[in-house]
This record gives sequence, structure tokens and C-alpha cells, in this order.
Amino acid sequence: MSKGLYVVGTGTDVGKTYISALLLKALRRGGYDAGYYKAVVSGAPSVAESDAAYVNGAAAVGEPQELLLSYRYAQAYSPHLAARLEGNPVEKSEVLRAWQAVCAAYPYVTVEGCGGIVCPIRIDAAHRWYLTDLIRWLGLPSVIVSPAGLGSINAAALTAFYMKAQNLPVKGFIVNNYKDTLMERDNVVQIQALTNLPVLACVSPNQSDIGLSPERVASLYA
Repeated sequence: MSKGLYVVGTGTDVGKTYISALLLKALRRGGYDAGYYKAVVSGAPSVAESDAAYVNGAAAVGEPQELLLSYRYAQAYSPHLAARLEGNPVEKSEVLRAWQAVCAAYPYVTVEGCGGIVCPIRIDAAHRWYLTDLIRWLGLPSVIVSPAGLGSINAAALTAFYMKAQNLPVKGFIVNNYKDTLMERDNVVQIQALTNLPVLACVSPNQSDIGLSPERVASLYA
């Protein structure tokens, strides 16, 4: 049975894709056979222009394109709205089929979320699903990617508190776009104190390594 880790963000454009690539790079550097999966992506005209393709290339995974993604929407809207406009709603059965396929190919799988933790995935007469539902279907622990700057304490804590209320396990935070300022150092202290969760790594802009050993990264997967 493969081990996985869900990469959740405190919101849109906080660096989930970049951090996913760094996690995979660390695993593969340590000799772990690791792959990637993203159930839903919006704002991608093609697979080649998607988050999944970036991670696949940046981490030199070489994963077959058909394993990377389940649902791709060209319009840069929340998945539930993009799916409604494009007539292709998310189906749980398809997500689980794709998950089983990527698990059959890789013993370690990094799964990237979309938007923030309450990102709507499908809202219609049949279903009301959010990112929390996708995480629960796969039964994985998560890491939360948080920005480093002003407002990050609030966003990080609220995400962690919501996930705790939803009984979704969280391994800790990865703080992105970190520049080691006085405010950012204090943000890290306050995030840990508020949530009782560790900040696992602080990642600077354009960093090529996540700053954790491959063994430490692998220990986050379950």
C-alpha cells in the first residue's frame, strides 16, 4: 500500500505547487520512488500548462501524463464553478480510480490540493463537496503551506483549526516565501504556539531544496 501526503494551502497562490515539487525532489534525492497526483486543477489550458506538469518537470519525476491529473478546467475559477461551466463535474469514483492507479505506480505519492481548505469542488443538486472531502476520501495526513508575511498567523491558525474540527490529521506547516525578517520569525513562533503544530520548514524564494532530509520528508507520509 502506498504512502501519501496531502499538500494544503492557506489560500490560493501560496506556493503549494512549488512546495510539492520540493517535497518530491527531497524524496527522490533519497532514493524514494515518489510520484504526484492532483485531483482537480483550474485555469490550465492544457496539462502541459498545469501545476502537475510543473511539478513533474521540476522534480524530474517523469510520471506519465495520464497519472498526474483527474480533472482539468481551462477557466480560472473555483473548481465547482469551472466544472459547471465546462460540463465536467468531479466524480468520487474517478478520483478514487486515479488514486489507485498512481499508488500502483509509486510507493510514495504527494497529493496537491487546490485553493484553500474550504475550496468548493462540486456544488450541484447531486453533491456538495469541498477540498476536505477529497482529503477524507484518500485518508491522508496533510501539511499546510502558509505564506510568511503579514496575515499569515490568522490564515495558518484558521486553516489548522478548521482541519482539526473536520478530524483531518495535520503533520505541520511549511512556511513559504520566507525572508527571515523580524516579523516572519515571530509569525513562525506564534503559528506554532497557537496551533500546537510544528513549522517543519521555512522556504525562501527560489530555494532549490526544502531543507529537510529525505528521511524526514518520508516520515510525513502515511
